[in-house]
Amino acid sequence: MRVLVLALAVALAVGHQVSLAPEFAIGKTYVYKYEATVLGGLPEEGLARAGVKVRSKVLIHAATTDTFMLKLVDPEIFEYSGIWPKDAFIPATKLTSALAAQLLTPIKFEYANGVVGKLFAPAGISTTVLNVYRGILNIFQLNIKKTKNVYELQEPGTQGVCKTHYVISEDVKADRILLSKTKDLNNCQERIMKDIGLAYTERCVECEARGQTMKGAAAFNYIMKPTATGALILEATATELIQFSLFNILNGAAQMEAKQILTFLEIEKAPVVPITAEYLYRGSLQYEFGSELLQTPIQLLRISNAEAQIVEILNHLVTFNVAKVHEDAPLKFIELIQLLRVARFETIEALWIQFKAKPDYRHWILNAVPAIGTHVALKFIKEKFLVGELTIPEAAEALLASVHMVTADLEAIKLVEGLVMNHNIQENPVLREIVLLGYGTLVAKYCAENPTCPAELVRPIHELAANAFAKGRIEELSVTFKVLGNAGHPASLKPIMKFLPGFGSAAANLPLRVHIDGVLALRNIAKREPKMIQEIAIQLFMDKALHPELRMVAAIVLFETKPPMGLVTTLADALLKETNLQVASLVYSYMKAMTRNTAPDLAPVAAACNVAVKILSPKFDRLNYRFSRALYLDAYHNPWMMGAAATAFYVNDAATVLPRAIVAKARTYLAGAYADVLEVGVRTEGLQEALLKVPQSDNADRLTKMKQVIKALSDWRAHPSSQPLASVFVKFFGQEIAFANIDKAIVDQIIELATGPALHAYGRKALDAVLSGVALHFAKPMLVAEVRRIIPTAIGLPMELSFYTAAVAAASVEFQATVTPPLPANFHGAQLLKSDINIRAAIAPSVSMHTYAVMGVNTALIQAALLSRARVHTIVPAKMEARIDMVKGNFKLQVLPVQGIDKIASAIVETFAVARNVEDLTAAKITPMIPAQAQVQLSREALSSNLASSLADDMSASSEILSDLPRKIVNKLKLPKAFEKKMCAVIETFGVKACTEIESRNAAFIRDCSLYAMIGKHAILVEVSPAAGPVIEKIEIEVHVGDKAAEKIIKVINLSEEEEILEDKNVLMKLKKILVPGLKNRTASSSSSSSSRSSSSSSSRSTSVSSKSSSSSSSRRQSKMVDVNAPITKTPKRPSYRSSSSSSSASSSRSSLQSSSRSSSSSSSSSRSSALSKQELYKMKFTKNHVHQHAVSTPRANSKSSAYSFEAIYNKAKYLANTVTPAVTVLIRAVRADHKVQGYQIAAYFDKATARLQVIFANLAENDHFRICADGVMLSYHKLMAKIAWGIECKQYQTEITAETGLVGKKPSFRLKLTWDKLPRSMQRYAKELSEYISRIAREYGLSLAKVKNVRNQLKLTVAVASETSLNVELKTPKRAIYKLGMGIPVSLPFGNTAAELEAYQDNLADRIMYMVTKAHAAECTMIKDTLITFNNKKYKNQMPHSCHQVLAQDCTPELKFIVLLKRDQTQEQNQINVKIANIDVDMYPKDNTIMVKVNGVEIPISDLPYQHPAGNIQIRLKEDGIALHAPNHGLQEVFLNLNSLKVKVVDWMRGQTCGLCGRADGEIRQEYRTPNERLTKNAASYAHSWVMSGKSCRDASECYMKLESVKLEKQIVVHGQESKCYSVEPVLRCLPGCMPVRTTTVNVGFHCVSADSNLNQADGLNSIYQKSVDLEETAEAHLACHCTAQCA
Repeated sequence: MRVLVLALAVALAVGHQVSLAPEFAIGKTYVYKYEATVLGGLPEEGLARAGVKVRSKVLIHAATTDTFMLKLVDPEIFEYSGIWPKDAFIPATKLTSALAAQLLTPIKFEYANGVVGKLFAPAGISTTVLNVYRGILNIFQLNIKKTKNVYELQEPGTQGVCKTHYVISEDVKADRILLSKTKDLNNCQERIMKDIGLAYTERCVECEARGQTMKGAAAFNYIMKPTATGALILEATATELIQFSLFNILNGAAQMEAKQILTFLEIEKAPVVPITAEYLYRGSLQYEFGSELLQTPIQLLRISNAEAQIVEILNHLVTFNVAKVHEDAPLKFIELIQLLRVARFETIEALWIQFKAKPDYRHWILNAVPAIGTHVALKFIKEKFLVGELTIPEAAEALLASVHMVTADLEAIKLVEGLVMNHNIQENPVLREIVLLGYGTLVAKYCAENPTCPAELVRPIHELAANAFAKGRIEELSVTFKVLGNAGHPASLKPIMKFLPGFGSAAANLPLRVHIDGVLALRNIAKREPKMIQEIAIQLFMDKALHPELRMVAAIVLFETKPPMGLVTTLADALLKETNLQVASLVYSYMKAMTRNTAPDLAPVAAACNVAVKILSPKFDRLNYRFSRALYLDAYHNPWMMGAAATAFYVNDAATVLPRAIVAKARTYLAGAYADVLEVGVRTEGLQEALLKVPQSDNADRLTKMKQVIKALSDWRAHPSSQPLASVFVKFFGQEIAFANIDKAIVDQIIELATGPALHAYGRKALDAVLSGVALHFAKPMLVAEVRRIIPTAIGLPMELSFYTAAVAAASVEFQATVTPPLPANFHGAQLLKSDINIRAAIAPSVSMHTYAVMGVNTALIQAALLSRARVHTIVPAKMEARIDMVKGNFKLQVLPVQGIDKIASAIVETFAVARNVEDLTAAKITPMIPAQAQVQLSREALSSNLASSLADDMSASSEILSDLPRKIVNKLKLPKAFEKKMCAVIETFGVKACTEIESRNAAFIRDCSLYAMIGKHAILVEVSPAAGPVIEKIEIEVHVGDKAAEKIIKVINLSEEEEILEDKNVLMKLKKILVPGLKNRTASSSSSSSSRSSSSSSSRSTSVSSKSSSSSSSRRQSKMVDVNAPITKTPKRPSYRSSSSSSSASSSRSSLQSSSRSSSSSSSSSRSSALSKQELYKMKFTKNHVHQHAVSTPRANSKSSAYSFEAIYNKAKYLANTVTPAVTVLIRAVRADHKVQGYQIAAYFDKATARLQVIFANLAENDHFRICADGVMLSYHKLMAKIAWGIECKQYQTEITAETGLVGKKPSFRLKLTWDKLPRSMQRYAKELSEYISRIAREYGLSLAKVKNVRNQLKLTVAVASETSLNVELKTPKRAIYKLGMGIPVSLPFGNTAAELEAYQDNLADRIMYMVTKAHAAECTMIKDTLITFNNKKYKNQMPHSCHQVLAQDCTPELKFIVLLKRDQTQEQNQINVKIANIDVDMYPKDNTIMVKVNGVEIPISDLPYQHPAGNIQIRLKEDGIALHAPNHGLQEVFLNLNSLKVKVVDWMRGQTCGLCGRADGEIRQEYRTPNERLTKNAASYAHSWVMSGKSCRDASECYMKLESVKLEKQIVVHGQESKCYSVEPVLRCLPGCMPVRTTTVNVGFHCVSADSNLNQADGLNSIYQKSVDLEETAEAHLACHCTAQCA
């Protein structure tokens, strides 16, 4: 009974528990005071903010139990743009009046238990106003639980369904309920948000884990009074804060703060009566997007007549962007786009009809329509193209832009699908490519916004792929893969897999490039289904039967799926057993590069790769550049949440110089997202071969003969021939936008066009146009970026974050030419070389670009936002005239001044707080972010062009000047990050003054971070104007060549008085050295006379002459007074290269080397860089080829000193102007109004008698003696010397350069020597820095470095030939020696054998160069006695069968360009070679200890060599002690035979296409032993025997009595538990029937076993045995020589 009473009491208590949900009594009207504000800006006070305030009375009337009315009374709207909190809100009276009808219209809503339900409103209430109502109702949204006071839930609201925390408490004394709820806006089950322009970006979750770029939260506080049936809200306040920064918000962020205050006033009895209009269902409490989607946030337009406004904008754009682009053109272009977005389709069509015949207007419309961004753009372009109103280029440009700018919806996709099937599109390959790829792009964008996008969207492409395969259209199938790759829909996975090897039967009939396109199409699918793609990619990679390139592509796709640790480890384990080095190299190099990754999203992959690299052998590092490689570089900065990454894949398959494919990709990271901005791929399959080989004639007899020879090989299979093809593709933001395949047919068409009559006709038309005058005006507008994120605030107004960039480029070109005499109608291009051509041109390219970043409220009615605007404007005008007289050798260029343009470049970045409404645009208020008071003080007090050291003290002592700022800023304002600076440079010679003004005022003085440093004002201005002084009419550049050059000389350079005084002083300096003994000790001179001469000062050397000339000149100068006691500047020791004889120079060099070696070894014997042995140094001992040839009438004329010879020639005539007329004269001068000469002169003189060239650069100003003098003399064919001097009369600084050839040992060499006496300090500093840099990086690049003491003020570079393809290089600086021995070069040098081989190409330089390149990269196979070294450098012993041909090397493609056969003579045991190439047979064989040669059976006498085959580029010549055949254009670089060895070289493009004893030349040393049927064997002997040409009968004239056959294992063995008999799956060499073996050997071969009672025997024809698996390996007997009886079969 007690239990029952207790239960009843509890139930009664629960039944009477007071509900805390807001309750409104039916029939009563509750009156509230409502105020809502939203403000955006930086959090600190005293800076500008922008915002909106809404103030009103709110009436809520309960019509029924669940239906309520909401009405606003006396609504007011305020806008704010000012300094917070000093400035006040400004009433937007006109906007309030305009919206009064909507704001005063009551709405209906459902409300029960604190939850807002459906909303009903008349159609006249706009979505924007209704969202304001939603903001009010959002306060009343309360999910109150009766049993809990603290709880959390996902609560619906204006901003979506977000995580909400409730805390409820009770103030018993005051009889009040206190409730608070907070919302985490970053933790929403359904967040109301609209992104535009972000379809191509991927969210980087790992980046956001390290830092956030946007955070938001809202807090609501309620004071409620409990009533009998619920609770009455007395006061409610809401505060919402959203922070945003491009960088991590922890390092500073802008914020948007929204506040709501709702205060209860009274209860009225008067009801709220709805209007008579129909109340329509208008959604729920959740925010709805309206007209703000069409409204750009950077400007507010009052659109009354869209068509008229569009016409007005078009008129402005066309009128003001002709000669140069208008500074505001980008903003006007954005305005045009906004008007087109609002306009109806009929309006756009009417505009098109009006302007389509006007090219300028038409151009602007076609560029703006794609930016509309809706299906309207596609509809317009489609209709106009189908009716023929758009040209092909116009349609291509418009369609390409549209598919990437249009928002993807089902209607847009349907429009493009219709275009795909249109026959007009299909007939044009370019348009078809754009439309198809664009269709995939639209599907990808649609699926990015709608994750449940249907598979029907890609079904039409699946059908296209199936039809293409059924009809055998390979190219079309490849295109469909690209489209599916763009779409990235998981439903495409199975259709693609049908065409991949190992997954579908259709793959067997498809070429490799189609397989690769199919695999690459999986990459975008992997973004949605990474695990599925990982399974496919790993299967393809592990299938070693597939082509290596396909496996490498599968690995690339696998890594893009971000594989986990287990999968990466699986790859590493597979690499340990990988036989293909190309595959191993690519995967290993990518793993190794990934270990240095810093990007957050790839950090798990980097960690896994770090483990994998430790598992793998470091020997993969030693693979050279011919093997496939992957490169990965990135940089990511966590505080900024920014980064960039670059990936490149170098894919090869046969170790050729030209790779098979290269793919490069760039990725950027920003604000927690990343995008693959650009990707470019190039395939060169077969391109190298197509360029270099001789086209094979379709000679059926030749191919038949070749195939007849090959039939003797056991089960030979041709390699697939690589179709000559080059292809390229371009991806933009992960979407392929263009591709091109270049095959032989296209190349032939291009050649035909270039060499045919059409080119001449086009050239004639172009020339006629130029002669008649060309005037072009071009303008190209572009909306480069439009990225927007719109999110609702608590008060119902939308907050927008957006980024816009628009640019307009314009160019005005005027060009006219005249030709004298006039050209005839059928002129030839060579006639222009005999004409006088006059050209006048004017060009004015200009660019204007605007970039906007916006954060704030953006609606079609009102805008209040922070706006950062960057404006860049450049214009570089040029006006010139040119005249070319080819007959007289004159060229004249005049640069004329351009009037009215001074500012050539400007960039201004400003940040404002903007508030404006559509009803009163003239009252828009714009407030700079930094207060005006602070700007004034920053510019006047804190800054100057040179920041004084006392600036900080002045600022700290003058805080009172900033009294207008809040105290918080004053405390922080220590050193403003601002400055103003103006820098000017004047080029007086040409009368040009260039000035750069830089101004920067930012908020970094408040907080030192990137965001605050960007906010403010930054400006840079570049101006070019005439300099003060005489007026410059124009700048002339004249070049005169030949006899007339002397007439144009303005300033004659000859011997001056100062030079004569200097010569006297140098004579006295020598005298002083003799008379003052102590001076000799202080100067660095040598003991020998020759070295003392070489150690004399530069000035003495430059002016010293023979004693005879000195005495004569001194007699003429007796009247000159020179002070003998004047101080003489001590000069540094001269290097020993000026010794009087070569022997003295050599001994000097040896002593220098010995001392250097001793000093280096003693100073640092432990260091490898210093341990340079004497032997290593002596390896580079240089012996000159030069023999002195110039006879000079001096006492030392018989000396062999080339240095003295140069000095004698130089001193005989310092300036050639006195004796020789100039060969070339160049005048660069400014033509002044007063006709005074001003500018520069360059004169070049050439003295044939002394082979001397002199170039003098001089200023034309009369009193300017600065010159640059360059003298060069060819002392012989082996030596050149030059002297470069500059400064006042070329006497301040000078250097001497010597270039000469010689020998190092017996090898040809070259030496370059640079010496100097004095250099400018800046040059010395740069030289020192360069030397230190070279020393640092020397070891990284494999250079040897030694610290030695070399000759001061001298650099010496010696290059010696080490071999035909390598060099020994040594560089000596005053303190170091850097050398590299055996440095490879990419060409074969024209020395030795190469020089002789090049004689056949004497008439063609291109062929000579090509031969040198191909020879350097040829693969070489050699055989000495029985030891053969393959193309891949693998060595094995070839036990050759007697009298049987073996395939040494052959072209294994179906073309069979050549076959090289090897045979050993049975009697003499000597090798013979037969080469089948083109249509000839060449036999090379020993005869009487000499190698002889036959061509088509006719012996060529040795005396007739070299032999050049008339039918092709084939030559046979003597080489050393043998004979060599060369046919590089046929794939054979060289076949060489002498008595002891043989050598075969194939050209680089044949790598991977050869077979035979020498292998495939593909670098795959682990797969070297491949038999003719492609089976990989481990035994060298079995491999060598497989390439024997079997005999047919024992009576065969070839005397080959052996054949290849499968042999049975002599013993029975037990395999898998049963008695078995075994047969070899590899052929074994055996004597023919009726013949007996004379010599045998054993080989290890694989055997396949069957049960002992099986019927398999040799009679069954063991043809299929070669395809069987290997069960065991055993030895078998192989025959090497046979003897046949007369009675043999």
